[in-house]
Amino acid sequence: MNPDLPPLREVIARHGLSASKALGQNFLFDGQLLDRIAAIPGDLTDRAVLEIGPGPGGLTRALLAAGARVTAIEMDRRCLPALAELEAAYPGRLRVIEGDAMKLDHDATMGEPYAVVANLPYNVGTALLVRWLGGEHWPPRWTSLTLMFQLEVAQRVVTQAGTGAYGRLAVLAQWRSAARLAMKVHHSAFTPPPKVMSAVVHLEPAAMPESVSARTLERVTEAAFGQRRKMLRQSLKGLPGALAALETVGIDPQRRAETLSVAEFVAVARALD
Repeated sequence: MNPDLPPLREVIARHGLSASKALGQNFLFDGQLLDRIAAIPGDLTDRAVLEIGPGPGGLTRALLAAGARVTAIEMDRRCLPALAELEAAYPGRLRVIEGDAMKLDHDATMGEPYAVVANLPYNVGTALLVRWLGGEHWPPRWTSLTLMFQLEVAQRVVTQAGTGAYGRLAVLAQWRSAARLAMKVHHSAFTPPPKVMSAVVHLEPAAMPESVSARTLERVTEAAFGQRRKMLRQSLKGLPGALAALETVGIDPQRRAETLSVAEFVAVARALD
């Protein structure tokens, strides 16, 4: 850590900051914990890192101390003065953009390959993940995603077929990337403490299966898990060609979506294309 920086609690008190429930904010103060999160993507020396929702800059400090060049997108104007102090402490290493991360083009903003490391605001975390995982262009410009979620959401990203948490998010995360649960974070680590546990997931792009459209796979999973308690013959009947695709790849239409592996979903999408 930069020895010239005052303690984060002091910065927050001085700027009169408090976590906004409306923005899904929960602040982390534990420097050792933040350093551990910043270490998950590997050596960050001179690497470009995108951080969403830095708040007062706890994780930002850890990323800068790890040698990263950080672009932080923050929509809460109250946090900008605290982040400006960090910019001054790390000249040329931190760029703060005031704006809504859901509305910005991250690739254009970064202009180079980048890692994403973020304690995501709970209210937009899943939507951002789905966006990063989508699109036909692969591999993506991001080199890894290291993201804090509610534990329940994190488990939905990394789980396997046959479990209650398995669904569309797991398929989208795993069909062309490697996803793992990197660490759990107790709710007492946050201010204010949320009612649920949190966890950090780490994803890295993998080879994209050939002859499969991302949009087709999204349509198949959307239909299949939209009525997850029903058999596939019922949930997929509204998707033209889907039942024939099941037959082509030899999948029993009486099965339910949660029993299909990621590879089987990919096979159905390939047959449908």
